[in-house]
Amino acid sequence: MANKNLNAAKSAKKDEFYTQLSDIEREVRHYWPHFRDRVVLCNCDDPYESNFFKYFVLRFNQLGLRKLICTCYNGSPVQGNELLLHFDDCGSEPAKTAYKVEISEVRDLNGDGAVDLSDVRYLLQNDKNVLSTLTTGDFRDPECIELLRQADVVVTNPPFSLFREYVAQLMRHGKKFLIVGNQGAIIYKEIFPYVINNQLWLGYGFKGGAAHFDSPYQDIATANDHREGMIRVSGVHWFTNLETAKRNEFIDLVCKYTPEEYPMFDNYNAINVNKTSDIPYDYPGIMGVPITFLDKYNPEQFEIVWQASGNTRASAPPSVLHEVGYHAHPQDRGGCGVVNGKRQYSRILIRNKHPKTT
Repeated sequence: MANKNLNAAKSAKKDEFYTQLSDIEREVRHYWPHFRDRVVLCNCDDPYESNFFKYFVLRFNQLGLRKLICTCYNGSPVQGNELLLHFDDCGSEPAKTAYKVEISEVRDLNGDGAVDLSDVRYLLQNDKNVLSTLTTGDFRDPECIELLRQADVVVTNPPFSLFREYVAQLMRHGKKFLIVGNQGAIIYKEIFPYVINNQLWLGYGFKGGAAHFDSPYQDIATANDHREGMIRVSGVHWFTNLETAKRNEFIDLVCKYTPEEYPMFDNYNAINVNKTSDIPYDYPGIMGVPITFLDKYNPEQFEIVWQASGNTRASAPPSVLHEVGYHAHPQDRGGCGVVNGKRQYSRILIRNKHPKTT
């Protein structure tokens, strides 16, 4: 799906997308050691339908979780479509209610020899597990903030339209997290300082840099998305502050710097590099690279100086603007890099910590 459709979904507040179980499995397997004896919170996840809930409840013992907490916003449009947790009247339509599920013990309570979703009803009848209602289920509600305080790790897909506010809350409370977001959020003036300060980085990512999400909104999720009832979003990624092996991998640099192949920006004292794979191994100064560089970023190999994007002039401290040699250009629209009079896509301004000089 084109990004303009994603923007329309955000504007209409219809960005309640549900991550596929296969995508969760593919990413979360890299972080298993971070979950042992931890309280995991999924605070944008309808326990009726959330694949995050399914993933963690089915692997509760395997991961060694201490507790799993899932909450959802009241009025979920998919509530009760697949997994029925409302037991007062199993033949009736479940109420559109904000729920909290707390799982502290997972056992094969129905005696079929396996722990699967058929055990969920029995799990919630266990005295150590709780299904209860919330006032709104909004992650900003005091009830949900109290649950956040109890959590060690937050794993979820928050609404893209509230991404800035959601991340700010995680940072205020000093939480570890693994969340889904649009890759373009990297250059938000509210998000980018976390990247520079190594408080937030990219995880392993979605296959091909795009993902299909379940969506209950038929005017957003259409057959044109190639999968009925789903929305295809390009440029999505996992954001985290959990350490991974990937973060310690060095990029193998094979290109040598020449002024002809790496022109200077018109408005920055930096060279333009169009592809991460083309970063020269011998250039000691500042380089502007695509934002996809952050998918390969190793803080031991590179220093992030700032970004060259439409909000640079307004968001960068004067000392940084001086360091990168920024001077306004008629084409830069607030700070985008310009090469030979042509504005470039957003760039990350970096410096190689160990340039080879021979």
